[in-house]
Amino acid sequence: MTQAPRRARRAYLVVALLAVTAVVASPARAATPALDWKPCADAAGFQCATATVPRDYSDAKGAQIKLAVVRLPAQDTAHRIGSLFVNFGGPGGPAVEVIKAIGAGLFGNLNQRLDIVGFDPRGVGESSPSIDCKINQETAGIWAQPFVTPENLDEAALVARTRDYIDRCIALNGDILPFVSTANVARDMDALRQAVGDDKLTYLGFSYGTFLGATYASMFPHRYRALVLDGALDADAYINRPLFTAREQTEGFERALGRFMQACAVHQDVCRFGGEDPWNALDELIERAEQTPIAASGDDPRPITGDDIRAAAIQAVYAKQLWPLLAISLSLADAGDGVGIRLIVDFFYGRLPDGTFDPLADRFFSISALELQYPRDVGTFLDAGLNSWGMFEHFWWNAGYGELPWGLYTVRPRGIYTGPFQTASDSPTILVVGTTYDPATPYRGARKLVRELGTARLLTMRGDGHTAYGGNSECIDAAVDGYLLDGTLPPAGTVCRQQVPFAFPPLSQARALSTGKEHRFNRVLSRILRSGVD
Repeated sequence: MTQAPRRARRAYLVVALLAVTAVVASPARAATPALDWKPCADAAGFQCATATVPRDYSDAKGAQIKLAVVRLPAQDTAHRIGSLFVNFGGPGGPAVEVIKAIGAGLFGNLNQRLDIVGFDPRGVGESSPSIDCKINQETAGIWAQPFVTPENLDEAALVARTRDYIDRCIALNGDILPFVSTANVARDMDALRQAVGDDKLTYLGFSYGTFLGATYASMFPHRYRALVLDGALDADAYINRPLFTAREQTEGFERALGRFMQACAVHQDVCRFGGEDPWNALDELIERAEQTPIAASGDDPRPITGDDIRAAAIQAVYAKQLWPLLAISLSLADAGDGVGIRLIVDFFYGRLPDGTFDPLADRFFSISALELQYPRDVGTFLDAGLNSWGMFEHFWWNAGYGELPWGLYTVRPRGIYTGPFQTASDSPTILVVGTTYDPATPYRGARKLVRELGTARLLTMRGDGHTAYGGNSECIDAAVDGYLLDGTLPPAGTVCRQQVPFAFPPLSQARALSTGKEHRFNRVLSRILRSGVD
């Protein structure tokens, strides 16, 4: 649930498939949007534009919406191939802001011959209208604390809080909510492909971006040149069986935490927490914080709770580069200062310096709840929560009770696509990248997606963290670059090894590599490294 989607009842699926088939079989013709490129005011070398697209592709001449688009032009204009569209995941993660922040560095090799293009999906970021439920994420959002357990469950209060959140989101964003499906974003991307003058799409998608890529390939199997899907999820299970995939993801997070703890025990020069038994030390620290919250220094001095430690842990295992950050933060908390955990948790919830919250979680929820095929009865989620509590020691709240908002969501979608996720036999081969210990999109999901798509090849990274491309492995980066630039697929069965040590990075290199707003995490890392740890 934290960074992956869901599914549902057979009858509802049949109705949805019939509706989608009508839209896909007879799409309304929408005009290619015009892009008036101008230098971005806040990013030298980048160009910005706004695209106007139909809110509802079945009524192309009806209401319109605005999409924010950014481009980093190719450096070698004489050998330019075209545009590389990038999506960093979510759902609900921005692209414009992220590409401005890291595009020139992360895509330096690709940018020699490809324009790097990103757009904020409908309802997201600088696109308009943009979803914002204006809620306190810590107390009233989808991951509100305290995390529900069988020991503190108040069914009536849980349902009431959930309905209040949903009602507020609808009241503030009702006009756009039915139209933010992944299929409509795929239609937007196809329109933008035409707008930049590319005959075929070249695309790199991370995490949820792999679902967008799989959706595009299934809806437009002859309109892409090359697709890379990194941190891939099982597209069919993601949208049609979300209860199952939430459990699989939760197990992935528990496994990732165990990998971190194993590394802590081995590398005590880096992880000064827990000695030879960091598992026991973590559980004792959580129990202590549940009895008496641990004071925190820093800009946000609110004490940390046991749930705060759990939330910080699930955030930090997203990238192996962040393991030292978690190690330092746990050591500080064990010594009586929750500053590191507080900084990570504030990032997890999107808490801003003025006490308001980034709406990324609202967008994640509104987009995924619109299309994931969840059951609608409260009892299913209470049963799933009880089971999750029994199965998962630290992250049970990621599945079961926490999925109730998806089941109670009342907005009905316009223009979704629920499969089949399959390309044509003569479609170009898609490159699917999976990491063996990926916490958010477990590795077997990548293997399943390869089988579903039909014309796809798996590239494996043996390592930790969510997604592989961009500084984890020279082998991975070279294979992806070669495919996107020249169409050269890595040999079948290629396995690369991660080259990220469990070590403190220099502050000059402290950056997060994955999805959404994580490029901002360098500021969090820098502040914790300056917190006085030897």
